[in-house]
Amino acid sequence: MLIDDVKIKVKSGSGGKGAATFSKIKMTLGPTGGDGGRGGNVYFEGVSDLSALNQFRYKKELSAENGKDGRGGFNDGHDGKDLVLSVPVGTVIHNLSTKQDSEILSIGQRLLVAEGGKGGRGNFKFRSSSNTTPKEFGEGSLGREYELRLELKMIADIGFVGLPNVGKSSLLNELTKAKSKVANYPFTTLNPNLGVYYDLILADIPGLIEGASLGRGLGIKFLRHIERTRIIFHLISSESEDPLADYNIIRKELGTYNKKFLLKPEYVFLTKIDLLPNEDVEKKVAVLKGAGKRVLAISVIDEKSLKIVEGVLREVIEQKQAQ
Repeated sequence: MLIDDVKIKVKSGSGGKGAATFSKIKMTLGPTGGDGGRGGNVYFEGVSDLSALNQFRYKKELSAENGKDGRGGFNDGHDGKDLVLSVPVGTVIHNLSTKQDSEILSIGQRLLVAEGGKGGRGNFKFRSSSNTTPKEFGEGSLGREYELRLELKMIADIGFVGLPNVGKSSLLNELTKAKSKVANYPFTTLNPNLGVYYDLILADIPGLIEGASLGRGLGIKFLRHIERTRIIFHLISSESEDPLADYNIIRKELGTYNKKFLLKPEYVFLTKIDLLPNEDVEKKVAVLKGAGKRVLAISVIDEKSLKIVEGVLREVIEQKQAQ
């Protein structure tokens, strides 16, 4: 099960308190209290693992380490250990406490979300010409606590969309080293899958059906993942009785959810053409082309078909490099 929307609470560490101690060595009497250590910070760090949010399924409250108290002999307390939480690239961090949003957009990007409390000063820092034996010391400041909502919106160059069982996962597996589950029944894919083709990130977006934008099926859960996809590969099965109707169903759901989806560059593929006679395939391609669509007929078990798709991908790579 992929967790792509979850609420958690994070708390940075509190600072340690300063020490109020004095030297016991003859002729060197005076304050020797060290400062308290800084509390640990809370960071989020981007990783490529789409399932990274699963760690928050049951563990909802996370805290960094508190700073240690100062000690005598000018010994400062140790700083608290920072808490670094891994999240998938494409995660939007909604701070429900401050009403501010931030994003993780690249692997290795580290974002500070809760700064640790400062350590309190030891009594050595309070000495003065008029107060040579100060007994004052500083309490460490408290850590900061926030309620956060983590929302995954995948970042991909190309998103595969279409009704269930049109061959999206099969195509992803053939083009990349992805190992998406494949079977001849609807809703085989229950989670988005990613694959890499040279410099391109390809994403299989599952679960789109008629009414998905209104909450039917699994689609509403995954439509958000198309928001950051630059290009859409729209797959339609040649087994369909009405491929143009299938095409329009998905386009309607995309537009209902977000009209900007309809402005993205789109390639249309008629899939599974190995299952039909050439004459039937040509008729269905003609229907789609008659509606003004550029259509490529493919089969994942046909090497020539895959070369056609790879040719499109090379064009996309060239466009990306030229930007």
